[in-house]
Amino acid sequence: MQNKLPSHIEYVIIGGGIIGLSIAYHLTRLGHRNVLLLERDQLTCGTTWHAAGLVTQLRANENMAKLAQYSAELFRDLEQLTGQPTGFRQSGSITIAATNARMEELRRGSSMGRSFGLDVEMIDAAEAKRRVPLLNVSDVLGAAWIASDGMTNPIDTARAFAAGARQGGANILERTPVNRIIVDKGCLVGVETAEGLVRTEKAVICTGLWSRNVAADLNWTVPLYAAEHFYVVTEAVPGLPADLPTIRDMDAAVYAKPDAGKLLFGFFESRAKPWGMDGVPRNFSFESLPEDFDHIEPYLAAAIERIPILADVGLQLNFNGPESFTPDNRFLLGPAPDIAGLYVATGFNSCGIESSGGAGKVMAEWMSTGMPAGDYWEMDVRRAMPFQRNRRYLYARTTEAVGNLWNLHWPHKSPKTARNVRVSPLHDRLSRAGANFGEVAGWERVQWFGEPGSQPVTHATFGKDDWFRQSGVEHEAARSDVALFDQTSFAHLLVQG
Repeated sequence: MQNKLPSHIEYVIIGGGIIGLSIAYHLTRLGHRNVLLLERDQLTCGTTWHAAGLVTQLRANENMAKLAQYSAELFRDLEQLTGQPTGFRQSGSITIAATNARMEELRRGSSMGRSFGLDVEMIDAAEAKRRVPLLNVSDVLGAAWIASDGMTNPIDTARAFAAGARQGGANILERTPVNRIIVDKGCLVGVETAEGLVRTEKAVICTGLWSRNVAADLNWTVPLYAAEHFYVVTEAVPGLPADLPTIRDMDAAVYAKPDAGKLLFGFFESRAKPWGMDGVPRNFSFESLPEDFDHIEPYLAAAIERIPILADVGLQLNFNGPESFTPDNRFLLGPAPDIAGLYVATGFNSCGIESSGGAGKVMAEWMSTGMPAGDYWEMDVRRAMPFQRNRRYLYARTTEAVGNLWNLHWPHKSPKTARNVRVSPLHDRLSRAGANFGEVAGWERVQWFGEPGSQPVTHATFGKDDWFRQSGVEHEAARSDVALFDQTSFAHLLVQG
């Protein structure tokens, strides 16, 4: 490894977690050798080191799923490609449904997954019990089985990316914090460290929990916020199968996976605990947060109900560590809207390990050519609005964001927190007319109208809801009479010349 900072480099990566290391690896795979990664302390010291290491490929949309699919495929070969063991095991995953609504969502998700090449198998409760005997399936209606899912060791996988990047010519420097990103006339100029200025025309911020503050110094909105994220590890479980798959009970907000003869199980609780209101300490490395048994106790009880053997083993570790979440549960990737040459890859909502391979590939291609290789708008950081930099907004939304990852994704579902941020001048009149509002990019937008003076509610259902009939009334009015369309929340373009 070189120890002297170069005066000029083609690519700078800020942050040595698994995302930054994956980008470095993929840049070298594209043939770029002029790559420098700068880590403020040690590699993986932020959140990578304490991740659970799940590799789950069925995501909320096709693009996010494809990032995870590519990662799973890469992890199978990464040790052979780099010489560094990763700990990856393709042991499968099972997601159970104990309600009709969850069963319907699993059916829809499995159909979506199969449409882009993911082999998702729907099985009944008896088959779920046969494949995972330690499950209590007394209330289970069915399950989704993905044989190609698995788990990996986050630190070892990150080290494999680092090894591959170095073999490809990249320079990785630890204990070299970036103190300032230098911008001149809307263009990236370089990064400033204690050892001096490194000039560069292309850099990417991969600083995880710290990304929002790093970007804010440049007046750039990168909306994410940290939340306390919990898991526990049991004592050794006698007879635990070595090939046990990852288990998910999303209605109970619980997952479980084997961990060296023990069971690790963690939670995506419905009301989370935001952390770091005053910012994340710069020297926060390989650290955990205080335990909160009262907070996780209901989820522990649900885990024992689903996996009864947990009642007979003690807990070896009760872990609480920060993870960053975004207001809409989607990643933040891509270029700064007003700074040429500067990019970001952050906000992975506890999915950073399983997405690291795909995200690294996407960002390396994007930085190399200046254009994304596909349509990644739902993950593009440029969708962020300036108001989303507000810490009170992010704090409120983060209480909901953790649980929203696993809550049922009803049609027309809108978040409940941090509402009424942006409203139309007609908002009060629309409300009196019986409007049902949803949120889009912070705007309160009418989804449908009930009776004047009412406060209609969109019900949590995959079936026909009250709005169906009312929508017909609105269409009839627009055809036969006159209708007012409030387009306040739409983009407004001024074309001159």
